[in-house]
Amino acid sequence: MFEHLFDALLTVLQPANALAMLGGTLLGVCIGALPGLSATMGIAILIPLSFGLDPLVGLGLMAGIYNGAMYGGAIPSILLGVPGTPASVATVLDGHPMSEQGKGGLALRIAVVASTFGGIASALALLSLAPPLAKVTLAFGPSDYFWVALFGLLSLALLMGTNVAKGVFAAAFGLIIGLVGIDTITGQERFTFGFVELTNGVNIVVVLIGLFGIPPTIKLAIRALQGDAKAPRTAAATEVGSGSGVLRRLLPTLCKSSVIGVFVGLLPGVGGNMASFLSYNEAKRSSKSPERFGHGAEEGVAAAECGNNADNSAALVPALTLGIPGSSVSAVILGGLLVHGLQPGPALFQDSPIIVYGFMLQMLITAMLLLPIGVWGARYFVRVLDIPSAMLIPMVLSLSIVGVYSVNNSMFDVYLLLVFGLIGMILAHFEIPLAPIVLGVMLGPMAEENLRLAMLLGNNEWSSLFPSALSISLAAVTLAVVLFSMIKPLVKNNLRKRRALKSSYS
Repeated sequence: MFEHLFDALLTVLQPANALAMLGGTLLGVCIGALPGLSATMGIAILIPLSFGLDPLVGLGLMAGIYNGAMYGGAIPSILLGVPGTPASVATVLDGHPMSEQGKGGLALRIAVVASTFGGIASALALLSLAPPLAKVTLAFGPSDYFWVALFGLLSLALLMGTNVAKGVFAAAFGLIIGLVGIDTITGQERFTFGFVELTNGVNIVVVLIGLFGIPPTIKLAIRALQGDAKAPRTAAATEVGSGSGVLRRLLPTLCKSSVIGVFVGLLPGVGGNMASFLSYNEAKRSSKSPERFGHGAEEGVAAAECGNNADNSAALVPALTLGIPGSSVSAVILGGLLVHGLQPGPALFQDSPIIVYGFMLQMLITAMLLLPIGVWGARYFVRVLDIPSAMLIPMVLSLSIVGVYSVNNSMFDVYLLLVFGLIGMILAHFEIPLAPIVLGVMLGPMAEENLRLAMLLGNNEWSSLFPSALSISLAAVTLAVVLFSMIKPLVKNNLRKRRALKSSYS
């Protein structure tokens, strides 16, 4: 293995490969920074263009776009409140409030350090643990995936915000949206209302931009009309700062989020969306002041971005060793390997060791490149807030509409975008959290499909949901989340009463 790694390193550091990694990372940051675009879309467009290139040059471009886009999504999330990529939704929760408080530059620096930390941890896991870690995913059956999806959904719905009922309502609403389309088991249409465009379901990009892109833009337009939009943007733009003390304090959060992101990446079909939310929830749960989350907590930005990027290379473990993509991006990368005549699977490590180890090294190097690119670019990225509202508002709306239209080249998606924008404004007015809706859309189909598959395999016996110790453990963790959400308000009320008694005596 080490001999192959050394040979691959010499190949990867050749000028053409080094330029491909640098160019891919810069291009990826730009792609991620444009709302509606994603790493999946960028790599998919690149594959036909890379056909005539050397395999490692093409893969270097893909690795750069992958890591760059996952960080780039944090830029509009922090500065505009619009998630650049689906996995950067959790970054909006604390990143944009930090920007509104005049800490946009600091939030960007935290995001790039967290992205680099998570990306390096994930790449090291891919390099050193690929074969043994791939076996972990083989142990997961339908019931295990159901419990994983349910755990991710409940943890966000029950632990986010101060009102559990609103969180559950948001998650249920997301589940309903996720059910739209063709039933994969029976083939029946569900909630399509006669629209052919809905037979494939509601695209997640439409939901994301509609809920998180349109309402903030309308809010900005209202503030501009009232004449008070310039001050907070100028304040945010003037602050960059090093934030070295904050970054040292965030080290435990980065370590925990890296572990969560790597683990989630090993689960095929889960992806960085869940990794960022789980990391965010864990940071909030373990924080001494969880009430700061959602109002500009540095730990929230660090956890979301680190978990998001720690998923990147880890998702390639089952893809490269078993031919099973761990995410949509890794599925596209598998297509890129096939285009270059490389068959993913165990034989890949024997037949083309220089290429496979070289690609893993490229994932590590491009993750490292994020730090200088992000630190150098932070002072320029934050200047987005200096753009006058008269220019910024139509730019954001145009990018959102073009990004949504380009997914399926469908005007129906644009109309649907406006509908979700209206829904987002109504939900925001009633202070209903939006993140559980997104997670419900993403995890709902996964939970439903694996639940029904597990029940079919078990002759519709509920015991089929607990076929192994692993399933029982996952179910126990999920139950613990529910119990914690029920006990937490009681503990808070008890502490509040004790403080009131102490103050009355004093």
